[in-house]
Amino acid sequence: MVKIEHGRLQEHPIVDFKRGKEVTIYFNDQPVKAYEGETVAAALYAAGVRVFSRSFRWHRPRGFFCAIGKCSACMMEVDGIPNVRTCKVYVRDGMQVRTQSGLPDAEKDVFSILDDVIDKVFPHGSHYSKFTTSKKVREFMVKRMRKFTGFGNPPRAVFQGRAELEEIETDVLVVGGGPGGMSAAINAGKYGAKVLLVDENPFLGGQLVKQTHRFFGSAKERAGTRGIRIAGILEEELMGIENVEVRKETRVFGIYNGEAGAYQRLNDDEGKLLRIRAKKIVVATGAYERTLIFENNDLPGVYGAGGVQTLMNVYGIKPGNMGLIVGSGNVGLILTYQLMQAGVNVAAIVEAMPRIGGYFVHAAKVRRLGVPIYVRHTILKAKGRKSVEGAVIAKLDDRWQPIPGTEKEIKCDFICVAVGLSPTHELLYQAGCEMKFVPELGGIVPLRSKFNETSVKGLYVAGDVAGIEEATAAIMEGRIAGIHVAVTLGYGGEEAKKELEEAVKEIEEFRAGPFGERIVNGLKKCTLEDEVIS
Repeated sequence: MVKIEHGRLQEHPIVDFKRGKEVTIYFNDQPVKAYEGETVAAALYAAGVRVFSRSFRWHRPRGFFCAIGKCSACMMEVDGIPNVRTCKVYVRDGMQVRTQSGLPDAEKDVFSILDDVIDKVFPHGSHYSKFTTSKKVREFMVKRMRKFTGFGNPPRAVFQGRAELEEIETDVLVVGGGPGGMSAAINAGKYGAKVLLVDENPFLGGQLVKQTHRFFGSAKERAGTRGIRIAGILEEELMGIENVEVRKETRVFGIYNGEAGAYQRLNDDEGKLLRIRAKKIVVATGAYERTLIFENNDLPGVYGAGGVQTLMNVYGIKPGNMGLIVGSGNVGLILTYQLMQAGVNVAAIVEAMPRIGGYFVHAAKVRRLGVPIYVRHTILKAKGRKSVEGAVIAKLDDRWQPIPGTEKEIKCDFICVAVGLSPTHELLYQAGCEMKFVPELGGIVPLRSKFNETSVKGLYVAGDVAGIEEATAAIMEGRIAGIHVAVTLGYGGEEAKKELEEAVKEIEEFRAGPFGERIVNGLKKCTLEDEVIS
């Protein structure tokens, strides 16, 4: 039984939402109820706010999308500081939050008329040269055009905080506390290596914290255990290793010849600048969601699948009443029954391919729940002005073009885009790794050995940053990277070498099935020659 009150789920068949103390924040001077432990964006969404900002140029409405700080749609002014990604900032009693674009605000922006008329006035868009004909015209227009821009003004508040430098030396630095990162830290640490694991979030688990379904595989791979529980199991195991240190709310911003720079948030006013010297580094920064091009794909109510899972399974907030899912891979199928678990209806699943992309067991479960799956279809547009009020889909021909006359209107108030992930590769590029575009692995990935060591000696990868796979594969990759790190540092002896061989064999067997064929083909394109472990 699911109980919903004021946009928040009070009861859920699987998740027990442990909300913190009730607080009040102020949104454009209006009081909003929130709970400690939830982000500003989540609290505003629960209160019914859908328009978070306006686009930079045409002042189109923008809303909640990714929930991981990878887009700019939720940027607002918080306590006088502009351009704050509200999906990453946690509420505090008395916090002042303002939209920073639009007149009088983002919700009722009179400048939104630009979206209707600008194409008629400037059909090609290249109109700025018309305002540079003279110095006076330019100065006049610059002052006024700044009023139209969608981002914030200079801070009205002065930041009084401090960030002292701390220098750290460790055997292994693990960047990212998801399944791959935790597994790497556990397996390096258990053989005696000194490990520091950092994660930008106030919790560990990565994508696992939003997965309510049971995992497949063998007992060793925790088959039959829900993702949210696996996250807890890994964290308990991690915290039980004395030589492993964990620092949450810590973001690594660069890797420089074996050293890393990071910032650790301590509280609203204090932090630490970290200079970390590590003999080995494991990057397990995961991935971010792709979007899809269709008309009005930027409307509030068009979300990344992971963003909806975060709202619903982490913060216990109902994303809407009727959803449309775009994409029938495992993520789209799992999200569908997660929505229905939470009491949210799903109108349909749309898939461009001629067949369902995910596992049969997931598809069968969705169909038993009565959700239609339209293969060989695509979404043409989202309907609505300030938020999603419906969608139009159409059938595709053999050239992937919409077939005229096959359009179908779907009634929905939100759209979930589940069309895949892209590896978060920025740190690897910056560190000098050789990179390659491998479509089978989801995009740009590093060249690496079968032990997950990249072209930069001593720098390893694990999880989705190495190529998009399941969480189970991320745990296996982390195990391989962690053990290899320990062995090359002189820890573990023959026992570790034997386990490393077993770990490599296990992941090869895991990828041997039909769903692993694409991954195996992708790995052939980016695998380096391995060193011999002696």
